[in-house]
Amino acid sequence: MPPTNRAAWLTGKQVRPLEVKSAPYTKPGQNEIVVQARAIAVNPVDAMKQAMGDMMMGWIKYPFILGDDLAGDVVEVGPGVTRFQPGDRVVGHAVSIDKRSNRACEGAFQEYVVLRTNLVSPIPDSMSYETACVLPLCLSTASCGLFMQDFLALQHPTPKTPRNSTGKTLLVWGGSTSLGSNAIQLAVAAGYEVITTASPKNFDYVTKLGASKVFDYRSPATVGKIIAALKGKPSAGAIAIGDGSMEACIEIVAASEGRKFISQASVPMPEEIPPKGFGLVSFIASFLWFNVSTFVKCKAKGIGAKFIWGDDLMANEVGSAIYEHFLPDALASGKYVAAPEPYVVGKGLEHIQEALDVVKKGVSARKVVVTL
Repeated sequence: MPPTNRAAWLTGKQVRPLEVKSAPYTKPGQNEIVVQARAIAVNPVDAMKQAMGDMMMGWIKYPFILGDDLAGDVVEVGPGVTRFQPGDRVVGHAVSIDKRSNRACEGAFQEYVVLRTNLVSPIPDSMSYETACVLPLCLSTASCGLFMQDFLALQHPTPKTPRNSTGKTLLVWGGSTSLGSNAIQLAVAAGYEVITTASPKNFDYVTKLGASKVFDYRSPATVGKIIAALKGKPSAGAIAIGDGSMEACIEIVAASEGRKFISQASVPMPEEIPPKGFGLVSFIASFLWFNVSTFVKCKAKGIGAKFIWGDDLMANEVGSAIYEHFLPDALASGKYVAAPEPYVVGKGLEHIQEALDVVKKGVSARKVVVTL
């Protein structure tokens, strides 16, 4: 008899709250495993999908199970899977919302989740599930922006000792975010110097992650200071995270020597979610203007830019490079830190909606987590 499964379902367009009820148990296929979730982290994309309805990811049909980040125990492996066995403690990136998957059984907001093995890593016994689960989506997104060939195409990280220095410097705008925390560590492990931005209260945090210099992202002098700090150093490009990050990165990359490319992680968001009436019209207009103006600025300055979609790791070599060949040893040796810290809002699927509401309000240098 298969286990009895339960999930926090999104039952319709913009329906709130999520409904906790039974869900099918899905057996794993080739290159898949089933994991019993012990801790789940919540991301802004989950809250935005619930609030925005079919304005985002219109291919999703209801009822559906969202969720990207989880840690737990392997309970079943698919045909031919040899990397994992039942009982293994793992962390994994669930990809239900990706158009290439579009399967509720691959959503993290349930007790038994189907995961793809190239997006799963074992975790050391010393690491708690709630600590581990902060990693997957932002680790994947950072890896896409840094290592995929159609993005910055940096050399891959090594787990046991830092690679020899490349002599190149990467700009991570938004270093204290979940995504920035991973981008800093990955780039340093791959042999790059990292310059980043954060609020002053998070300067020590990003420095401990490996950043060599950090600047206040709110200061109007920061762009000029970073340009000065990069003078004479070949740039590896930039990853832009957060409001205003693209404008700043374009100016800095244009004035720097080296790679003229920006991996874009953020787009303008409406003041009201979901936007309604005039707010919707205003948001659409500002969104279109942002895209057009960004394209024109990049074209004029000879800069390449592309928006990152973290789920892309499911379909290329970077997924296994990170989750199979880098992360297991890096976590076990302590060379890679699960960051930011988890903020546990409750235990049980019933607390997923509460976690989504907290994420919508915004958090700093923490990841919202629910334990099971």
